[in-house]
Amino acid sequence: MSSRAATRPVGTVTRGTTNPNRLRRMDRWIAATHGAELRRATDPVAVDLGYGATPWTAVELLLRLRTVAPRARVVGVEIEPARVAAARPYERDGLLFRHGGFEIPVPGRPLLVRAANVLRQYDEGEVAAVWERLCSRLAPAGGGSRGGLLVEGTCDEIGRRHVWVALGTEGPRTVTFATRLGSLERPSDLAERLPKALIHRNVPGEPVHAFLRDFDRAWAAAAPYASYGARQRWMRAVRDLAADWPVTDGPVRWRQGEVTVRWAALAPRT
Repeated sequence: MSSRAATRPVGTVTRGTTNPNRLRRMDRWIAATHGAELRRATDPVAVDLGYGATPWTAVELLLRLRTVAPRARVVGVEIEPARVAAARPYERDGLLFRHGGFEIPVPGRPLLVRAANVLRQYDEGEVAAVWERLCSRLAPAGGGSRGGLLVEGTCDEIGRRHVWVALGTEGPRTVTFATRLGSLERPSDLAERLPKALIHRNVPGEPVHAFLRDFDRAWAAAAPYASYGARQRWMRAVRDLAADWPVTDGPVRWRQGEVTVRWAALAPRT
């Protein structure tokens, strides 16, 4: 094998579309749930994988992580060389851009890999192998740390609706649904933003379909709370949903228009 083939980035070029603040919901969740790990780390490196045609998401990730982990560093990784060249003028202390793909071309093992809107163009059958490859690059658990975190998911163009899977070195842990509550008609509207591992499983007989069905029912039952605002209705619906589904977070996150559920409860049936 030639050296050129050996170093060729793994993956395919994405559409590259992005907008400022598109990933704010994901970033906010990462800062809240993974900030302590980043803060304790000796070298808290985060990777923005597939940041797109413009570097805004990597710039914003650095700013948001540093609110909870002042020593955090971000490396933006893109498979399209022209995008890397265009991003280089935005490099600063704690922010670098590198050409690469799923091999994650950074020294050592990062404590965070964020891959938003990257796998949507792949086949469902390819997801598990990509997850395994990315998780193998994460910092290992040990010494009181749970290790690195992979956050992979999909959102709409302006970040109103977002669903992501959080994975550790051991595999998938949770699924988070996040939305701007003022724009939501019913929770199942989030189905169109399910990550590739789940989007084709939103059919009768699959757990994610049952979850969204029950969420819609809880939302309908919580209609009287709408007079107090969409946030109160969402919180009531999630509270009722938690009686039958393994919700892992609480009111502090629910107030943000989020709910997180254990992956095992939504995982596709084989």
